[in-house]
Amino acid sequence: EAGLAVVTVLERLGLNVEYPDGQTCCGQPAFNAGFWDDARAMARHTLNLLGRSNAPIVVPSGSCADMLIHHYPEILAGDPAYGPKAEAVAARTYEFSQFLVDVLGVSNLGAHFDGKVTYHPSCHLLRGLGVVEAPRKLLANIDGAEVVDLPDATECCGFGGLFAIKMGDISGAMLKRKLDAIESTGAGTVIGCDVSCFMHIGGGLHRRGSAVKTRHLAELLAGAG
Repeated sequence: EAGLAVVTVLERLGLNVEYPDGQTCCGQPAFNAGFWDDARAMARHTLNLLGRSNAPIVVPSGSCADMLIHHYPEILAGDPAYGPKAEAVAARTYEFSQFLVDVLGVSNLGAHFDGKVTYHPSCHLLRGLGVVEAPRKLLANIDGAEVVDLPDATECCGFGGLFAIKMGDISGAMLKRKLDAIESTGAGTVIGCDVSCFMHIGGGLHRRGSAVKTRHLAELLAGAG
């Protein structure tokens, strides 16, 4: 749903969206686990696909965008063929909200959403990419949406990919803090820019029987509620 919403938003802005077939994981789980050879193999595959075009690359995920922008050049730095490809792809890769606000200069898409929402800034988006204001500007211009500040918003939700598996008890404790904060806002929907975080947060909300829903920012901008 998030991916389709991104396409909807971009096409409404008059852009032609290309989606290269054959895409798979960017390799971040392998990279984080220390399996850099596997991560390099996935990076080369992704670079081959994305290298077919010179168009901007828009990624609806802060974590995946961070992998392409910062870690592809890092793990392929010594590769004479793919090192330059990694640098070239990194230079034209943007997280979705970043692309809308900072590249296109668009912060109001005429979207409407009835209800109270709160925003969770994911770690890779915030710390990896330094994207702070773009999602907030887009949220502020959604007609009908009442945006409520999330307490301790910049605290990690506890997912961290493999961290949630390797350090399950710590991850669960971090998740509980995040869920308590979300529910304390009284918002019916929590918004973010990373589906990976929301897999974790959404699962936690479901298990505690919460009525709070998770939505990718693109879904609200596309009109999905």
